[in-house]
Amino acid sequence: MAESRTFVKDIADIESDFSRWYTDVVLKTRLADYGPVKGTMVMRPYGYAIWEHIQRGLDDRFKATGHENAYFPMLIPYSYLEREAEHVEGFAPEVALVTHIGAEELPEKLVVRPTSETIICEMYAKWVQSYRDLPLLINQWANVVRWEKTTRPFLRTSEFLWQEGHTLHETEAEAREETLRMLRVYEEFCQNVLAMPVLIGRKSDKEKFAGAQETYSIEAIMQDGKSLQSGTTHYFGQNFAKAFDIRFQSRAGVLEHPYQTSFGASTRLIGALIMTHGDERGLRLPPYVAPVQVVIIPIAAKKEGVLENAHRLKDRLTAAGLRVKLDESENSPGWKFNEYEMKGVPVRLELGPRDIEKNAAVLSRRDIAGEKNEVSLDGIESSVKALLDDINANMYQKAAERNRAKIVTVQNMDDLKAAADSSKFGLGMWCGERACEDKIKESLQVTTRNMPFDQTPVGSTCVCCGKKAKIKIYFAKSY
Repeated sequence: MAESRTFVKDIADIESDFSRWYTDVVLKTRLADYGPVKGTMVMRPYGYAIWEHIQRGLDDRFKATGHENAYFPMLIPYSYLEREAEHVEGFAPEVALVTHIGAEELPEKLVVRPTSETIICEMYAKWVQSYRDLPLLINQWANVVRWEKTTRPFLRTSEFLWQEGHTLHETEAEAREETLRMLRVYEEFCQNVLAMPVLIGRKSDKEKFAGAQETYSIEAIMQDGKSLQSGTTHYFGQNFAKAFDIRFQSRAGVLEHPYQTSFGASTRLIGALIMTHGDERGLRLPPYVAPVQVVIIPIAAKKEGVLENAHRLKDRLTAAGLRVKLDESENSPGWKFNEYEMKGVPVRLELGPRDIEKNAAVLSRRDIAGEKNEVSLDGIESSVKALLDDINANMYQKAAERNRAKIVTVQNMDDLKAAADSSKFGLGMWCGERACEDKIKESLQVTTRNMPFDQTPVGSTCVCCGKKAKIKIYFAKSY
């Protein structure tokens, strides 16, 4: 027990200092480290492995919905950014510029990709001639650079990894359907793979993506009551198509501009996982994205037959398709227990001489603190697989219960302030005026998150101005 207490002291208390707890977990579980350039991070193997599983899960879903992967250059002529006025205004403060090659000044500044709408549209203008070329459904996995003033690993960094889908459609209806379809893809992935409930809906005009007609988001509720925007989809209409002169010959033989959408999610999802599921001991990883799903800890490893049987168990579970680690290091079992609890490994199996005699192992699940059970080695492959499914479902249920407790109905500014002060979301009515949205942010440091699709009123007047309102919306502090 002394080892356990000493080890956990290295992580700040989650209840009293959530921000420090988060940073401690990121660094001490070796998910990431700070890069040499301010605002950048180095993703270490454990963190990158989580990203690979997220990437694989999303990529499979994108391909199942007809999208193909491509890659576009990181360097973009600055003139491209200027073609869509709202777009350049939205990104200009964050863009990194290349102005020289060696000592030679470039004839035109280049933008280090903050997002790829402009260069992709330039290429789409070359590739699309006829309605037969539509729909065009392309995604790319890439890095982007946005020069953030305040940074935190995974949540907001100057460079991060993401995917960005960009699609063209023959009709407005098809494009709008695509925008909502990909939003639902994100929602399903978060729920079933990340065990993370999210709120989905449309963003306000103030909070929408620069250049979009409509933006939709998935908002995850963190344990400290703040919102983390974890993915977005955008309906562009014909804005970029007109700016970049993308035209196709319609079925009627007339040249028309296609309708466009975009969707994106990033390594911010790892930050969402940490803050949704973590506890006082560190990470709790959903099984389907955990780099190690099962860790085997030999007990009295020097005794005859223990390591042999531990290797045999590892081989069986690995052959069953599970990600397994056998820790043969000289660290004590207590140290190992703490290490893998902190790193969030979903299942721990202890195997010692007595267990081998009984043809069993001692099993602990990370999602339920302190619970240990004996499990037979006969059919252990199927029992562990079923347990991982149960862990994922339990993690989702616990997060959903906490989310429900974090949302309160608000009728006025006093209610909204009380919600914010108690680390909760406010669900209330809004008149839709930008002035009220700005006032709420200025006075309470609370922003609109999104408007749920179920617009059944929870009141009749705007929480800010008291005038008649017809928009139901979530309000919260955010990352």
